[in-house]
Amino acid sequence: MPDLLLELFSEEIPARMQAKAADDLRRMVTDKLVAEGLVYEGAKAFATPRRLALTVHGIPARQPDLKTERRGPKIGAADAAVQGFLKATGLTSLDEAKIQRDPKGDFYIALIEKPGRDAIDVLAEILPVIIRTFPWPKSMRWGARSGKPGSLSWVRPLHAITATFGLETEEPDVVKFSVDGIEAGQTTYGHRFMAPSAISVRRFEDYEAKLKAAKVILDPQARKDIIFADAKELTFAQGFELVEDQVLLDEVSGLVEWPVVMMGSFEAEYLAIPDEVIRATIRNNQKCFVVKDPKTGKLTNKFVLTANIEAPDGGKTIVAGNERVIRPRLSDAKFFYETDLKTKLEDRLPKFEQIVFHEKLGTQAARIKRIERLAAEIAPLVGADVAKATRAAHLAKADLLTEVVGEFPEVQGLMGKYYALAQGEDASVAAACEEHYKPQGPADRVPTDPVSVAVALADKLDTLVGFWAIDEKPTGSKDPYALRRAALGVIRLIGENALRMSIMKMAASALAGLSLKPADAQKLPSDLLAFFADRLKVQLREQGARHDLVDAVFALGGQDDLLMIVRRVEALGKFLESEDGKNLLAGIKRASNILGIEEKKDKRAFEGAPDAAYGLDEEKALANAIGEVKAEASAAVAKEDFAAAMSAMAKLRPPVDAFFEKVRVNDEDAKVRENRLKLLNEIRSATRAVADFSKIQD
Repeated sequence: MPDLLLELFSEEIPARMQAKAADDLRRMVTDKLVAEGLVYEGAKAFATPRRLALTVHGIPARQPDLKTERRGPKIGAADAAVQGFLKATGLTSLDEAKIQRDPKGDFYIALIEKPGRDAIDVLAEILPVIIRTFPWPKSMRWGARSGKPGSLSWVRPLHAITATFGLETEEPDVVKFSVDGIEAGQTTYGHRFMAPSAISVRRFEDYEAKLKAAKVILDPQARKDIIFADAKELTFAQGFELVEDQVLLDEVSGLVEWPVVMMGSFEAEYLAIPDEVIRATIRNNQKCFVVKDPKTGKLTNKFVLTANIEAPDGGKTIVAGNERVIRPRLSDAKFFYETDLKTKLEDRLPKFEQIVFHEKLGTQAARIKRIERLAAEIAPLVGADVAKATRAAHLAKADLLTEVVGEFPEVQGLMGKYYALAQGEDASVAAACEEHYKPQGPADRVPTDPVSVAVALADKLDTLVGFWAIDEKPTGSKDPYALRRAALGVIRLIGENALRMSIMKMAASALAGLSLKPADAQKLPSDLLAFFADRLKVQLREQGARHDLVDAVFALGGQDDLLMIVRRVEALGKFLESEDGKNLLAGIKRASNILGIEEKKDKRAFEGAPDAAYGLDEEKALANAIGEVKAEASAAVAKEDFAAAMSAMAKLRPPVDAFFEKVRVNDEDAKVRENRLKLLNEIRSATRAVADFSKIQD
């Protein structure tokens, strides 16, 4: 079956837009093909700085013919209805229609056959529409005619369209269409400087090979592989090691069509700047990789750049040009850093009085005071020194007002640590200045130093409670204040550091520090705990745990010790994997279902102790087992030995199985029935010592 080759050749496409644009092109074309009945075998899209390309192979040469039936008027209907039917269906007379028998009467039926069109004609129709409606995040118009810009909106001026369609064994045809005066053809162009001449192409394999010969690597992944491999080899050859940066690699591969890796250098005096500042300077300003000494792990005064040309002088001029740009940038960074060191962190804090954190939550200065107070309360709970935690919370945000962080926001916190150490602060206080932002995502490191943990928890809880109190909660996919991330950070800090604390007590304390009216800790919205429960479900689900077990534990109420919830969920999960657990769950579910039906029927709950004068041995055995298990499980839960609590629950399985096998719950005697329903309620009550089993899915 034929293949399609499509290329949209333009001026430089921003690197950040290329991957999505390639994916959008593939999706839009293939969706349209399928909608037109042209089911293809495979498709792949590519992007370089100057082109989007797509190959779709295995497209049928022609659409399938469509046969449809259209129901018309009844036999004997008015002439106007008959004529309308004939006109709509294309029939010349009723003799061409079939008659369908129906209990309501006989109807005319038109058999309409719509012959399929050649795929190349369908492509000529859909491709211009796709090009004109392409979803660039930003686009422009150009090509003024009679003082008016062109009609096409594209990311950058579009110069040429290549569109061919045909079998591998034959010369392909050009898909004939035009967009804003640009005719589709078979002509593309190579590298802007090294091979700018026009190239005639036929199908994808020919196209890709000719581009490579014209110094264009079409596949973005191939360009990444070349840059990465050459950069590692170049640095290794000189005894250094490349500092890997996947995000930068993705960006750089979108800036070149023919990557050529080179190494430059800068004055060693700039190594006095923190490594992270050097890296941010070189990365942000010149899109270059930094290099480290493998023995010390510290940066060297080298950098790796990626050019888009094989220069006649071996790249000396290109390297010198990059060095010329990087040198003043590093000089600026060094000046900022040295200027920052002249002012102590605490001396910057008064400026926060003039900076609003949120109009309903006050200034940054007020927020810092809240975090200080909360960190001091949390410190004893996490084994941190109260004075150090308070000091760290006092200084943690100060680096936001420094010159370096103003220039490179990504090093906030980190620079706070460097400046704190430079002014002689305790190591734990300095570490907390950096680590109180962590963890910032599921893959980010969780602080373990108690001072960092205390400040990190205080910072996140203040954020959560503050925005919860002013009703700025996440809605749907919108979470402008990153409250989901903050809640997950709290969960990870508590879980990975095995901390024991009441979330709601800490939240109430955080609320009390807000200058809201009324600032009443008892009025903290109850759904905040549910929000933590939802985040905990996400966390446990990523670790392979079942979310319904979280519901089963939270349903008991009063559960806001996250560490104990996690341990209880883990023990419950292991128990339900055993045969005893599976069978007991089935028995408990059966008891709950019967109770639910009978309670609804009688419009009452069957609570209270059952009469001990049981008529059957199975009733007596179950009642005795419930009493024993309830005491044993409750004692184990009190000791936080959840494995033992589950073992106690397992003892219920034999008497529960025997009860349902031998005993008829809905006995004809009303008193016997009531007593047996109360016994079922005792099963439900006993198992709630560990979880609400009704929330667990089968």
